Amino acid sequence: MRIAEPPYRPLYPAISPFDTGMLDVGDGHRIYYEQSGNPDGKPVVFLHGGPGGGTEPKHRRYFDPQRYRIVLFDQRGCGRSLPHAELAHNTTWDLVDDIDRLRTHLGIDRWQVFGGSWGSTLAVAYGSRHPDRVTEFVLRGIFLFLPDEVDWFYRSGTALIFPEAYEAFLAHLPPDERDDPIANYYRRLTADDPEVRRRAAEAWSTWECSVATLRPDPNLVAYCRDPSFSLAFSRIECHYFVNDGFLQRPTELLDAVERIRHLPCTIVHGRYDVICPVRNAHRLHRAWPDSDLVIVPDAGHSASEPGIVSELVAATDAYANG
Repeated sequence: MRIAEPPYRPLYPAISPFDTGMLDVGDGHRIYYEQSGNPDGKPVVFLHGGPGGGTEPKHRRYFDPQRYRIVLFDQRGCGRSLPHAELAHNTTWDLVDDIDRLRTHLGIDRWQVFGGSWGSTLAVAYGSRHPDRVTEFVLRGIFLFLPDEVDWFYRSGTALIFPEAYEAFLAHLPPDERDDPIANYYRRLTADDPEVRRRAAEAWSTWECSVATLRPDPNLVAYCRDPSFSLAFSRIECHYFVNDGFLQRPTELLDAVERIRHLPCTIVHGRYDVICPVRNAHRLHRAWPDSDLVIVPDAGHSASEPGIVSELVAATDAYANG
């Protein structure tokens, strides 16, 4: 384990894609994808968070555009993928299949898998099914869908540190429904009334974005309240939580590390991440002892924290020629 130290380096400069498209993955879903950087560079696939978060232009910037062929895509139902906010045929294993469909569609043999938060969950799930298609992993803000990880964020942990934000999150529900916020939010997020869905989506998204950074970020909170983001994010995320990540058993992904632990992996985690506490990263590192674990001492959960950015860029640089 290593503790990150300043000075911190920034993201690479902004770039535009050289290719975009919509891939029909079946079940009525079409996923948006894009490629940027060097068409002949080392392939990397970026797995965004949420579930339901979607990609943003800044996600291209964790990679040296001269050395990487950067593949971003919006997972089922979010971002520019269609249909928007769709829950049917939207499971962890559907997404794993989509990743490999996209790899085949783009003619890529093996690629680096880069994922943060839910993206780290999906990265491990994908690697467990397709270890021969992965060159290495870069993971951030670890979440493996273990029961205590879900309980920490929605019941017993984050609320102790941000009681005012949690109180606002629960205030959207009547008192007799607050003991099970996930199930009762889900009823509202899947209600027939679009206004009921909209209000629940705003409250759900605001809770998460209010606690994602070490210091409050009003711009992030405003972005997360925008209905163009919040509806897909909240519906899909809650859908996965009420279905326990579509796993057969709680330790399925942690156990799956055995199938990928021979592959190189860098884990970056903020010391003061209150969404996915640092114990998650420590637990993964114990299961994957040859991984490199970097703790950023002045960061929370967000991938945009300066120290997190610096260590993620350093990791992709280190793997660029491998």
